[in-house]
Amino acid sequence: MAIKFQYNKTALQSLDKQLKVRVRALPTIKNKESALRVEVKKARIVAEDFDKKLVDVINAQEKELALWNEYSGNILSISNVELGIKKIAGVKVPILNNIDFDIADFSMFNSPQWFLDGIEELKKLVEIAIEREVFIRKMELLNKARKKTTQKVNLYEKVQIPGYENAILKIKRFLEDSENLSKSSQKIVKTRKLMEDMS
Repeated sequence: MAIKFQYNKTALQSLDKQLKVRVRALPTIKNKESALRVEVKKARIVAEDFDKKLVDVINAQEKELALWNEYSGNILSISNVELGIKKIAGVKVPILNNIDFDIADFSMFNSPQWFLDGIEELKKLVEIAIEREVFIRKMELLNKARKKTTQKVNLYEKVQIPGYENAILKIKRFLEDSENLSKSSQKIVKTRKLMEDMS
């Protein structure tokens, strides 16, 4: 990115101010990036833990798989999933507050004895699956923010800061050269005047 500037003191001051802003902001942005990197890693680990829990619960039910044929598919439904919002390093991410279930009416006398335990197992399975989805979404949001922050760090470090420094250097050299030329021409004029006065 080429920085546009003019060769004067106003442009020099403006560029110097912009450079200072970026130099001061860079450590904060780097800290945000490293915090987001850590949070993405944590969220990924938690999501993987939920994957393992889900597999464990399903494997534990494998022995009773034949019994689930007696289970009515509409006996348990989700009435509400309550999500909250939490800020992590300036990024809003979802958190699971509560899951409300509705249990359809069924006859305790005509249903198998294990129905209530089955409903609790099913609730556990659904809670794990929903929590996993929330953590995956959290990880995606944090990772997206981390990528943007990394891009900004790279933009500042590799493009803008060196660009401003280079532009400032060019302006300073130009102004110094102009000043030197001005002094030289003044000396020449002074010397000529002295020569004319002497003759």
